[in-house]
Amino acid sequence: MLISLLRTLILYVVVTAAVRLMGKRQVGELQSSELVITMLISELAAIPMQETGIPLLSGIVPILTLVVCEILVSVLMMKCRWFRRLICGSPVVLIRSGRLDQKQMSRLRYTVEDLSEALRLQGVFDPQTVDVALIETNGQLSVLKNASAEPPDAKTLGIAAKTEFWAVVVDDGSFCAQSARLVGCNREWIEGVLKKENCPLNEVFLLTADTEKNYRIIRRER
Repeated sequence: MLISLLRTLILYVVVTAAVRLMGKRQVGELQSSELVITMLISELAAIPMQETGIPLLSGIVPILTLVVCEILVSVLMMKCRWFRRLICGSPVVLIRSGRLDQKQMSRLRYTVEDLSEALRLQGVFDPQTVDVALIETNGQLSVLKNASAEPPDAKTLGIAAKTEFWAVVVDDGSFCAQSARLVGCNREWIEGVLKKENCPLNEVFLLTADTEKNYRIIRRER
């Protein structure tokens, strides 16, 4: 029992490190090649995890080999556009100027129900309000609405607008140094804010701040 537990923990660490080495894309939307690698890694990790008679290296070595292959393929896709198109394919337009491309939908085996659902997830309920909609190489649908269907922006209205960037600087009583650096805050400034608000750090549930030192505090509920 102890051996199985140790083998499982070791494989857990190895697989977690492998996914980290392959990059953040692996935990987001996967390309087809990345999905294959991820599935293979899960299968390779499951075999020595269940069969204690199989040497642990029999699972670790193939996993590391796949990680190296994935990194090499990623580098090649960055350097060679034709290789990227070969591995990942190209985006396909499904809607242009409100008209559905039935031929492309048939080629992709993409039903009207699939398209309607994907459009609704993008906040579109009428395909005729779509200027361009295309399937990306990761399977997601990108949508560009007609200008008449979009709400007016500050440029259209002719007014000045300011971009605000907020970050979490205290999370459940813990100081978030990395997030604070993004908005130019430090621990001394945060301590000054908490002193001003008469709120100890351990009573803060959430504290956010922006680049101009505006802040919002949510106290922990007692």
